[in-house]
Amino acid sequence: MMFRERVFADATSGYKDADFVIFGVPFDATSSFRYGSREAPDAMRRASYNFETYNDSLDVDLTDLRIHDLGDIDLDVRTGEMLHRVCDVTAMILRDNKIPIALGGEHTLTYGCARAFTGTFDGPGSDYGMIILDAHLDLRDEYLGVEQSHACVSRNIIDDLTDKCVLIGVRSGSAEEYAYARTEGILWHSADEVNDAGMGSVVREALDALFDRGCEQIYLSIDADVIDPAYAPGVGNPEPFGLSPRDVRAAIRLAAPYTCGLDIVEVNPGYDHGESAMLGARLVREFIAAKSVCLLG
Repeated sequence: MMFRERVFADATSGYKDADFVIFGVPFDATSSFRYGSREAPDAMRRASYNFETYNDSLDVDLTDLRIHDLGDIDLDVRTGEMLHRVCDVTAMILRDNKIPIALGGEHTLTYGCARAFTGTFDGPGSDYGMIILDAHLDLRDEYLGVEQSHACVSRNIIDDLTDKCVLIGVRSGSAEEYAYARTEGILWHSADEVNDAGMGSVVREALDALFDRGCEQIYLSIDADVIDPAYAPGVGNPEPFGLSPRDVRAAIRLAAPYTCGLDIVEVNPGYDHGESAMLGARLVREFIAAKSVCLLG
C-alpha cells in the first residue's frame, strides 16, 4: 500500500517510536488548471535536505525529535478509493497516538484526512475542528461534473463531516460560493483581512470560534496557493494578492498547541524552480518544531 524512494530529512525514527508520521499522497486527478501536484511529495522530500536541523526561533533541533516517513500511498486508483486509503492511513496514525502529516497532492485528499479526524470512520471523536488556509472558498457542490473535486473540498467537509471549520486567506470564489457562505454562516477570513488585522488576530479569532463550538483539537490544512504567487509560483491554481510565508508560519506557530494533524497540498513543482516545494518543506519543519515545543513543554 505504501512505497518509498526517499524519506523526509531527519525522519530517522522507526514508526513504533515516532511522534510525527509523514506520508505522501501523489494524486492530482481532479486538478483543473495545472496538473502535476502528484510530483510534490517527492519534491518536498528532496527540498527538506536543504535546511539546518536547528530552529533558532523555537530552540528545537529536529535531530532530537522522533519523526518517521511512511512513504507514499500507492494510488493508481479513482478519487473515492484514494480518499478511503488516506482515511485509513490517517486513522491508523491517530490510533497509535501519533501526529499525521500528509504531503499532497491536490486538496481533495484533505477530505480523507478529515474523515479520520472527525470520527466518521471510527476516528478519535467529534471534538476536532479544522482550519483551512486557502486562496479559494472551494464551496462548489460540483466542478466539471465531479462532486469530489479539489474545487469542492471545503463544501464536502462542511456538508458531510463537520461544520467546525474556518477558512483563512480567501480571495477567490464564484458568486454562488460567496452567497452559500453567507447563507450557511460559514466562517472565513479573507487575505485582505489578514493583511489589515494581522495573522495573529485572525488565528486567535478562528480558534475562539472553534473552541466556542466545542473543539478541543485542530486539524490544519494548508493549500499552498494561499501564499502569494510572488513567493510560491509553483502551485495548481495561483491567485495574486495572497499571504506571505511569514503569515503562514505565524498561523502554524499560533495553532500548534491545538493542532494534531497537518497537510500541505497543491504544490506543483513543474511550474517553478523549486521555490514552492522548498517553502512547503520548510513549513512542515516549522510545524514539527512548533508542535514539539508543546509536546516537550
